[in-house]
Amino acid sequence: MKTEKRKLEHLEICLNKDVNFKEKTTMLEDVELIYKALPEISKKEISLKTTFLEKDFDLPFMVSAITGGTKKAEQINKDIAKACQALGIAMQLGSQRAMLEDNSLTETYFVRDVAPDIFLLGNIGVAQLEKYSINEIKNMLDSVEANALCVHINAAQEIIQKEGDHDFRGMVKRIKRLADQLPYPIVVKEVGHGISREIASELAKTKISAIDIQGSGGTSWIMVDAYRDKNSFVLGKIFRDFGIPTAASLLEVRSVFKRPIIASGGIRNGLECAKCFALGASLCGLALPVLRAQSKQGFKGVERLFNNLAEELKIAMFMTGSKNIEDLKKADYILKDNLAFWYNQRIKGLI
Repeated sequence: MKTEKRKLEHLEICLNKDVNFKEKTTMLEDVELIYKALPEISKKEISLKTTFLEKDFDLPFMVSAITGGTKKAEQINKDIAKACQALGIAMQLGSQRAMLEDNSLTETYFVRDVAPDIFLLGNIGVAQLEKYSINEIKNMLDSVEANALCVHINAAQEIIQKEGDHDFRGMVKRIKRLADQLPYPIVVKEVGHGISREIASELAKTKISAIDIQGSGGTSWIMVDAYRDKNSFVLGKIFRDFGIPTAASLLEVRSVFKRPIIASGGIRNGLECAKCFALGASLCGLALPVLRAQSKQGFKGVERLFNNLAEELKIAMFMTGSKNIEDLKKADYILKDNLAFWYNQRIKGLI
């Protein structure tokens, strides 16, 4: 199957090639949390527990969509899911288009045998919503025992991909229809190039439950697909850095979307997570670091990655006097340099 082959190529490229944005950053370096020299708390009393879409989490993290649809993905997903179960965090599956095309690939997505309790999100591309019925999508989610659905919007990736979808007309209507009829919560997510306030405003008119911003500054999926085709490679180098940086996208979406927001896209440590929570995020997601941790050390590598992230987040919370995630959302900060310029140009007066 062409889709299965593409999924395997994506995995190998992400593990072995330089797929990061080249010049553009997440702009999280332009968020300065205000230090409290007398925090008046003990590190022992800091709690990382939170709630998202009526589900309790021990840690405020989510594994962003990584893989599925190829035999190699089966062990990757199980290792990641096992770590999510042990730590009490959420997991997004990779696009399930492959299993809709070939039902035998369902097992490459199934993780409930190792992670019976995690908040699990299925995944389908917005461009596939016209092809598959509401009932087919429901059955897709039922088959992996998901709690919710991610609908990924990825125009930037698709326009570079040699076999990509180049017609994105009517996508908001498709999302609205799905949200009206599907008996699952829906999270709309980008794949690494960010969401603007204009798009978030349109999504706010639908019944979706949350947005995952997947901002620029981490993995460039334009570049990932550019590696797959020599003709696309030239375009990939031109458009590699196209998109909205993670911190800017978070501020943009927050200005118009009053439901939960997942911050993701280039987040690499607990301090960056703390900044995202201060800017209004409900959860923080990671993808590429998780894939690479699993590749090197399996389940233990993923578990270690998130334990380190949790420890770094706790230190940031201690230094801002935040006993819990809700306190952290109220932490004082300033915006500097490029992000301050972006805020003044695009968002000031809306928040």
